[in-house]
Amino acid sequence: MAVIAPASGFERSAFEAGLALLGARYRAEYHEGLFARQRYLAGSDTRRLAELHAALADPGIRAVFCARGGYGATRLLPQLAPLAPPGAPKPLVGFSDITALHLWLQAHGRCSIHGPVLTQLPRLAPSTCARLFALLESPQPAAPLAGTASYVMPSLDGAILLLEDQGERPYRLDRMWTHLKLAGVFARVRGIALGSFTGCEEPQASYSSAEVLRELAESTGLPCAAGFPVGHGDLNEPVPLGVRARLDADAATLTFLEPAVAA
Repeated sequence: MAVIAPASGFERSAFEAGLALLGARYRAEYHEGLFARQRYLAGSDTRRLAELHAALADPGIRAVFCARGGYGATRLLPQLAPLAPPGAPKPLVGFSDITALHLWLQAHGRCSIHGPVLTQLPRLAPSTCARLFALLESPQPAAPLAGTASYVMPSLDGAILLLEDQGERPYRLDRMWTHLKLAGVFARVRGIALGSFTGCEEPQASYSSAEVLRELAESTGLPCAAGFPVGHGDLNEPVPLGVRARLDADAATLTFLEPAVAA
């Protein structure tokens, strides 16, 4: 398994703690270059792009784990857009800004895993880590989750759209949702699954982010379920992206029908 830093820089102590947890189960490899810093980034775009390409192309690497999200992966999209992912398919694990890389991979028919980054692993429950390891190792579809009642873009026709965010006030959530609407996204997807939206409240407002999201979701006329433990909160359960799934909005369940890795 390769550990890379395609986005923001990170604290060395958090990296070492996550590496110890990952290394207890897998042989984790990384290059010292991932500790580079260029302002808020883990080194230059050139360094981070080369590191990503090398990890994906290496036939000895079975999976790629991102050290941190933050910001920076989206800066790589102009260089990645015209390229197909190198090497044989392998899961890439991460979330937040790493979503940009997930989209690139899905645009080329590759599956990936929306899950904890390395520096987040030590803060999560052991059950979440166990579920991540199961996704990486098992040829069986992921267990269902339960909730409550550009440059590269994969095909969204018939897809279930998973959304989560952090630190965005309700009007900003409305603005981004409206952008998706005007881009025709909701006319193409079949359902919406909402993860956690942490730190998204307007101080002293008479409305909540949940109320705003509920109204926006209802306006689409699509099946929607909320409360899935996915995102920037204390719970960040890993989920496979780019696989077939079934959303039951009435029961608020999301069932995965295909494995994240090949048998």
